[in-house]
Amino acid sequence: MSGRSRQPNVLLITADQLRHDCVGYSGVYPVNTPHLDALASQSVVFTQAYSPIPVCGPARQALLAGRRAETFGALWNSGGALPVASLSPDAFTWTKALTDLGYASSFLGKWSVHPSLDATSFGYGAYIGEAEYRRYASEKFPDVTYTAGFFGETNPIPVEHARTHWLARKAVDEMKRLAAGGRPWHLALHFPEPHLPCRPSGRFASMYDPASVPEWAGFRETFADKPYIQRQQLYNWGVENWTWQQWAPVVARYYGVISQMDEAVGIVLRALESIGEADRTIVVFTADHGDMCGSHRMMDKHYILYDDVVRVPLLIRLPGRRGREGVRCAKFVYPFLDLAPTLLEMLGVEPPERLHGRSLLPLLAGEEPDDWRTFVVSTYNGQQFGLYTQRMIRTDRWKYVWNTTDVDELYDLTLDPGELVNRIGDPANAELVAQLRRELYGQLAADGDALVANEWMRHQLLDGAKLGPR
Repeated sequence: MSGRSRQPNVLLITADQLRHDCVGYSGVYPVNTPHLDALASQSVVFTQAYSPIPVCGPARQALLAGRRAETFGALWNSGGALPVASLSPDAFTWTKALTDLGYASSFLGKWSVHPSLDATSFGYGAYIGEAEYRRYASEKFPDVTYTAGFFGETNPIPVEHARTHWLARKAVDEMKRLAAGGRPWHLALHFPEPHLPCRPSGRFASMYDPASVPEWAGFRETFADKPYIQRQQLYNWGVENWTWQQWAPVVARYYGVISQMDEAVGIVLRALESIGEADRTIVVFTADHGDMCGSHRMMDKHYILYDDVVRVPLLIRLPGRRGREGVRCAKFVYPFLDLAPTLLEMLGVEPPERLHGRSLLPLLAGEEPDDWRTFVVSTYNGQQFGLYTQRMIRTDRWKYVWNTTDVDELYDLTLDPGELVNRIGDPANAELVAQLRRELYGQLAADGDALVANEWMRHQLLDGAKLGPR
């Protein structure tokens, strides 16, 4: 491909299960992320970024396709519940579009897109997955075992050999190989961290004192007027009687793994500078979804659509920066839906009409489009504890969660940022709820969500045929 300077490289880095408020530059919780903070100072920082579906597999499939996962049957993680569809290798993906443009590419880290096909079936030229690290670790440290399950523990493997840093070294090697090829390149580095179980290594295992870890804003949950499944989750995990003193070490390990991953991100970004590619590379950092990690007294991310799990970090650094360093944008965005049309527009490719996201180029340029979205919609369909359908709409102030088989939820995010008080039963909110239900229905219908394609579901949403709190 000629005219390399006209086509920027694309470095996409994602974390798995990273909360929006657990990065240093957010200023919310005391997590040390100096390398991400430095990247934020050079990037446009999107402070209202949301996952379209806070489950690993469906979210990652949506990222490649630029479409909501429900529209191609990716309802939950493959193998995590009943059999489920996956994105077809014949489907459009922006990664294939880059290949068609002449890009060289490589994928490293967590995949979770298809149960039997790897990234080379979806447009990538090379693939280095988690299995390669497991082989490396088992050969180098054959006696290492883990005993604490999902709650995490100290990793006896030294930091330089931990998965975070092994992946960073592999990414640097791949980046050098791609850059030497003389073509524009795309490298996707998908860290499996800080997904539970959190096992920080070396100095990161002791970086945070549990006694100094503050409670989450949503920790003091009573479950009054909340759906049954939320309290049930505590019993499924065996944490129904846990105090903050029991949760704090789990959170400290979560913090530690985030800081460890941040150091690995720094290794990659320094290498990008050292090989002379930084000024012609689009750098994106984001996450597939967040983590409860004790918020609302829960584990993981299932059966809820709290901001703890649907709100994520998003940083985009443009080549040459264009005077947009450290700018904060509070518009509603979906990293895993908007990235496809954004990159395609940057590269002069006409996106398919069926994409569900929107190009972020106007926001990256500092524009304020009058017709930008005023709410976001996230979805959930169930997994390890059974199937459970949820749809959420969130505005600046309000969040409404449609639980099709239980009581709905309504939160005033201005007065109750921890989402502790369900106000769905307050008669004063009746018209607000009706409006949010209409807007939610309209977005789901426009995006082709089959959940609202039958009369019973429409009756629930449009006619308000829902029971209130018991």
